[in-house]
Amino acid sequence: MENKKELRNWLDAFGLDHPLVIAGPCSAETEDQVLNIAHQLKDSDATVLRAGIWKPRTRPGNFEGVGALGLKWLQRAKEETGMLTTTEVANANHVDLALKHDIDILWIGARTTVSPFIVQEIADALKGTDKTVLIKNPVNPDLALWLGAVERFYTADVKNLGVIHRGFSTYEKTRYRNNPEWQIPIDLQQRFPDLPLILDPSHIAGRRDIIFDLCQTALDLNYDGFMVETHHTPDEAWSDAAQQITPDALKQMTVDLRIRKEEGQEAEFRNKINTLRSKIDIIDHQIIEHLGKRMRVADDIGHLKKENNVAILQTKRWNEILGKMILMGEEQHLSEEFILKVFKGIHQESINHQKKVINN
Repeated sequence: MENKKELRNWLDAFGLDHPLVIAGPCSAETEDQVLNIAHQLKDSDATVLRAGIWKPRTRPGNFEGVGALGLKWLQRAKEETGMLTTTEVANANHVDLALKHDIDILWIGARTTVSPFIVQEIADALKGTDKTVLIKNPVNPDLALWLGAVERFYTADVKNLGVIHRGFSTYEKTRYRNNPEWQIPIDLQQRFPDLPLILDPSHIAGRRDIIFDLCQTALDLNYDGFMVETHHTPDEAWSDAAQQITPDALKQMTVDLRIRKEEGQEAEFRNKINTLRSKIDIIDHQIIEHLGKRMRVADDIGHLKKENNVAILQTKRWNEILGKMILMGEEQHLSEEFILKVFKGIHQESINHQKKVINN
């Protein structure tokens, strides 16, 4: 799929002077609930009303959505408020029902994006339609899989496309429900700058108190909008209660968020930022040089271990290094999460170098 300006046509058609805001409950629970939330959002910056109709849960026994009945509630909310509507579809039958109820935007969930078979089935069902399709990143951090899903819809002549960044699963405990892994959507933006990029802060956060910070970060990274789970009584929600905010909280958030200029134009700003960027370039080169030196020492250790028939992985030594680096990181105001990520990568590369030495 070549980068094409036409990918932005559906978003540009809104003529918004602010980022696109998609809001609504995690799940459509009752008709009164959907209509109540829709009317509270009508006078906000939210352009699109979202609600999950079919809710695939990680484990059975939890609320799994009201099903097709909820589509009628979205249809009525659209008639009464003028808001556009969106819901998740996971198979061709969902697509057929959503089209019959005039749902404007369909999104593809993270669990669906991981399966090219299902993605192709949905793309074929939407072939040639003018509906907008937003594709969430796959559960695991895999940029190629994410873009592959986009390409399947584009090849099926579905040209109103965008992607939703909802974070990535990890078995390591972090402050997020799903780790944002910001570098992956940044890489996507660099390859396809005209593909609209939407943040789903609710699923990244897993709790409402850090949603604002995630949205501000997204704006700072030139995202095109947000999909925020919004409920009139979030603590009583039937699914994902902790990560939903009230319509009033959403309205205040859109007031408080700041849109940064993409680049300053003043000569003084350009001179200062170019100086600082030059300093970063020098430091980056030094980091690469030092990493190269470290790996050459790892090669020497590999030769020594080979001569003495010693195992590559020394768990006690590794734990000592990690503990020291975390403490040093704190002194330099570097988060433990960052230190773990960096040094696990360095450790893995060191193991790879030693394996190569020993196996040769």
